[in-house]
Amino acid sequence: MLKTETTDIVIVGAGIIGLSTAFRLQQAGRKVTLIDKSGMALGASYGNAAAFAFSDVLPMAAKGMISKVPGWLMDPLGPLSIPPAYLPKILPWLVRFWRAGWRDRREASIVAQIELMALARSEMAALTQAAGTDHMVRSDGSLELYESEAEFKASLPGWAVRQANGIGFEHVRGGRLAELQPGLAARFVAGTFVPQWQTVSEPYEFACALGAAVLKQGAKLVIDSVSAVQPVDDAIAVTLASGTRLSAKQVVIACGAWSKQLVAGLGDDVPLDTERGYNTTLPAGAFDLQRQLIFGGHGFVVTPLATGIRIGGAVELGGLDLPPNYARADAMLNKAASFMPGLKTEGGKQWMGFRPSLPDSLPVIGRSSASPDIVYAFGHGHLGLTQSAATARLVADLIGNKTPAIDITPFAANRF
Repeated sequence: MLKTETTDIVIVGAGIIGLSTAFRLQQAGRKVTLIDKSGMALGASYGNAAAFAFSDVLPMAAKGMISKVPGWLMDPLGPLSIPPAYLPKILPWLVRFWRAGWRDRREASIVAQIELMALARSEMAALTQAAGTDHMVRSDGSLELYESEAEFKASLPGWAVRQANGIGFEHVRGGRLAELQPGLAARFVAGTFVPQWQTVSEPYEFACALGAAVLKQGAKLVIDSVSAVQPVDDAIAVTLASGTRLSAKQVVIACGAWSKQLVAGLGDDVPLDTERGYNTTLPAGAFDLQRQLIFGGHGFVVTPLATGIRIGGAVELGGLDLPPNYARADAMLNKAASFMPGLKTEGGKQWMGFRPSLPDSLPVIGRSSASPDIVYAFGHGHLGLTQSAATARLVADLIGNKTPAIDITPFAANRF
């Protein structure tokens, strides 16, 4: 017989989305129990690229992108790859990805992303101040780099979209480029500087500092796996692998790449798959890095952290079960060494994490079809840290039966 405990709100997932949501709900006077199978911020929140990427409003899907699938299959170390053995499983996701690249759908995704990013910026500023983590935020801007005039010109339509929506940037060359980041290889002919781009000093430490604030305000953290979430009478039953059942007034599902199975049990078939991201974190002093560098043509970034320099990114659509392919991390490190002569590549620590990804690059934020007292908050891809505070605001609005701060229709679980 299951042991049953009664609680107010259960949040499944103690990554940056779950922690931000917990903090916001506590501000509204609610009591929170966080459940995570591994512990606080040990998933994608542990080793991400540390950016508040508020200007990253363009979806991954684009016209003609699906024609690149054969290349993704052939190049296991490229910016976006699919292990051939995983192709049959990812095929339905790729079909939706193709559809998300149609002009009308892509433009709708951009509109939704712009609204969410505007909310993300204001809500993150408020959250970091309230939680006492604002000292961990750096406002050094980012620098995206181009190896040819053709690559630079291909980026211009995307920057035009950003400019039309009030996102500031500066295209740079020559001395200005060298000023923003000394020591780059001569191969880079131009760059784009985004002054309002921010990073955190170290993403795991940032998440843990927020988590400490949440625990200090009385939240409970349970390390266990959730096997089922189901409406029962006038409550929501959360069944744990250990044999405990929690009876909650409301539940938030925010467990990233592991959300798909839970919401399927609630009748919502969400086409979520996993972008497996890799990185190498080098010791402090490996390079005189002034700000985050974005090598868009190669799908990775280089970020200055309090603990060193992180080189990572790329996308491997390979699910949760395949073993890591750390040759991908090696490939990015080797490229970084050629792009940044003088980079000391010794002593690095490799990592692989799972980004929960939807075909249209938008998250799922909204109520479950099974019960209005179950709210979804997952599927942010590589924008979980960026959009965490905005998601927390929207979830708190739903939990409190308030009109959401922005239209959440584009983020509905059933939109596919």
